[in-house]
Amino acid sequence: MVTIKAKLYWGLVALTLLVALGMTATGHLDRAGPLLILFFLSIALAFRTSDALKGFAYTVMIFAAVTTALYYPAYFVDLNGFKFSRLITPLIQLIMFGMGTSMSAEDFVGVIKMPKGVLIGVGSHFIIMPTIGFTIASLSGFPPEIAAGIILIGCSPNGMASNVISYLAKANLALSITITAISTMLAPFLTPLLMKLFAGALVDINVLDMMWDIFKMVIFPIGAGLLFNRFLSGKAKWLDEAMPLVSMIGIGFIITIITAAGQNKLLTIGPSLIGLVLLHNLFGYFLGYWSGRLFRMNERDCRTIAIEVGMQNGGLASGLANQMGKVATVGLAPAVFGPLMNITGSILASWWHRHPPKENMPESERILVDNVERELPYHDK
Repeated sequence: MVTIKAKLYWGLVALTLLVALGMTATGHLDRAGPLLILFFLSIALAFRTSDALKGFAYTVMIFAAVTTALYYPAYFVDLNGFKFSRLITPLIQLIMFGMGTSMSAEDFVGVIKMPKGVLIGVGSHFIIMPTIGFTIASLSGFPPEIAAGIILIGCSPNGMASNVISYLAKANLALSITITAISTMLAPFLTPLLMKLFAGALVDINVLDMMWDIFKMVIFPIGAGLLFNRFLSGKAKWLDEAMPLVSMIGIGFIITIITAAGQNKLLTIGPSLIGLVLLHNLFGYFLGYWSGRLFRMNERDCRTIAIEVGMQNGGLASGLANQMGKVATVGLAPAVFGPLMNITGSILASWWHRHPPKENMPESERILVDNVERELPYHDK
């Protein structure tokens, strides 16, 4: 049943869209910023009233933030001489700490329990996505630094979002968590080497510097999070509850900063970049799934590998672009990839959720799923 509140929100969506389209048709798109921002905010609020759609509300909020950054970039570049890009690395470290607090040593045990799945999943991830990224970047015709950003997102490890999507898709959650953990631990070594191999002709890549940057942004914070989870989990309940929200806000702010910094280039190549990044993401799902089929894995594991291959850690890629001093160019593809993969991943999860695999879920994984469901932020349930 549609509530009065939902009707009001959807009415506001229709009204703002019609007025924005009217302004665009009359050549006043440059003045439609407030209406477009309100349009996305209204959609997010409308989605929050629906159990089927509320999982998309956060992503729509990101679009509202991106629209704000495109229309009013000056507010997100610096404040009294302080450049907001300096906040990107600390925010990523905070997000990675949050990732660590949700992990434990058990997440790595899957290497022993499911060696074939982990090997195929991690191997496919670091072979398929960099190769697709390089191919798309080579054919894109984009300036070298922007093309390098497409390769960078392809060379990045998995993100925690893939675990949520695997859970929603009724895939193998235990395998998903282990692949994410292993690919993240391998990132300091594989990401710089792959970037040197595929993007070295486009931008200057210092392998050792990039390795150290990943250790600082990912490994050390995750290690601190693991220690927190081991010794202090439950003792600081407010922090346990706050970390998912902090992570969401942090990711949104990072994307907003990058959008503002690269506004001029996005207005020029934005549609083409979105299309190519979307293609990158979708090919990841497709080839990831069939890499599992190639090795005769069951349906649940094939779905898991598809998700793990297609979804990347856009936050880390953005941080590396910032450390390279090229957040306004190399950082654009990662900033676009993140929101897009959340949309496509949620759609894929919804489809697979309605078409569950025939294999029965082992009791040990059923317990894991129950635990994860209790820990998921409200917007993912």
